[in-house]
Amino acid sequence: MSTPRSEAPRPEASRSEASRSEAPPSVAPRSDAPRAAAPRAEALRPDASRAGTPHPADLLYSEAEEDLRAAVRALLDDRCPPSAVLAAAEAGRPYDAPLWDTLGRDIGAAGLLVPEKLGGQGATAREAAVVLEELGRSVAPLPYLTSAVLAVRTLLGCDPETEEEVRGLLGPIAAGRATAALAVPLSTAPGGAPRPTVRADVDGRLTGRVTGVAGATGASTLLVPADSGLYAVAPDAAGVRTTPVTSLDLTRPLATVDLDRAAARRLAPADRAAAAVDRALLTGAGLLASEQLGLAEWCLAETVRHTRERHQFGRPVGSFQALKHRMAALWLELVSARAVARNAADALATDSPDTPVAVAVAQAYCARVAVHAAEECVQLHGGIGMTWEHPAHLYLKRAKSAEIALGTPGRHRERLALLVDVPAPTS
Repeated sequence: MSTPRSEAPRPEASRSEASRSEAPPSVAPRSDAPRAAAPRAEALRPDASRAGTPHPADLLYSEAEEDLRAAVRALLDDRCPPSAVLAAAEAGRPYDAPLWDTLGRDIGAAGLLVPEKLGGQGATAREAAVVLEELGRSVAPLPYLTSAVLAVRTLLGCDPETEEEVRGLLGPIAAGRATAALAVPLSTAPGGAPRPTVRADVDGRLTGRVTGVAGATGASTLLVPADSGLYAVAPDAAGVRTTPVTSLDLTRPLATVDLDRAAARRLAPADRAAAAVDRALLTGAGLLASEQLGLAEWCLAETVRHTRERHQFGRPVGSFQALKHRMAALWLELVSARAVARNAADALATDSPDTPVAVAVAQAYCARVAVHAAEECVQLHGGIGMTWEHPAHLYLKRAKSAEIALGTPGRHRERLALLVDVPAPTS
């Protein structure tokens, strides 16, 4: 189903929106379109002069980012309509492998966060955020957040330039030929991950259990934080059992990982592993806000389209004041959500000192906006929104599960209060 953007309220008159409005809302579904529209790697290269220095956040989308968006959207419009997402969820597959091959390998999205000298695209979190916006817009069943963001950022924190073992894992993941999963509960928030529940024996074998791991099913490598460091584990090795669990979000399956004296390769000592995992969680939380933004935008656009076409008492139901006010209020929330999500992505891209604050603000706000947008989408669709066949429930489930992923809004508000030295409310 193509997204009827032309019927949605226009959030702002910005360069980004002007550029988006020129893109066809229903890109012709050609199999070679994503490859042809994919931006060049050098166009995505970050501005090194801005890294690590305070600067005014750039909330607008660049031309290269819009090219990347067009490529990803054309691919998803062609290969990932809601009917395909629902079919994949019912089939029980961990993710759509052919679609991932095209997105990760042909478009090069899997290696956006990886430097070119390590086999990636050398882009930044801003470009990864654009990809996640589009993936959220289609609730695509792909391991982008778990593999291309969380796992990649963890490996990049393990000194891949000197550690051959790390470099050997990073290359195939960046090329889209392999996927990895960070074996921590998906609910883990940055800035205070709990102690690992896995211990390493003297001979380097791992024993323990990790629950609620996203992306573990179907991953070719598990990155397991243990008491003595970070380890790489093959899911099919002896002593490793990955058990899928019933998750609310069918498009992002969870699993329990059990290790019983499983063979592992150590990638980093404990102190470096802790820093790498925390940085990965911070990056994941900041970019998850962009996925939530894309999800919310689809919900509003689809709701506007439906209420325009649905008639009651001889007029479109969307013309009733009560409904117009609800959609207008949601549009205002989306404008703010876009600003904080882009601010977080820009802070991550430039390694700004304000990154923890930007991420906490983005997650605390965007999670609630996504849930509100999905709830409004279901309710304003009336009876059809309650059916299994309509995709609204997929968006509501993704929004609710993402609300507690990588820290709840309340957890991020508490962290924000500490970061800016403002006491959190006590009730």
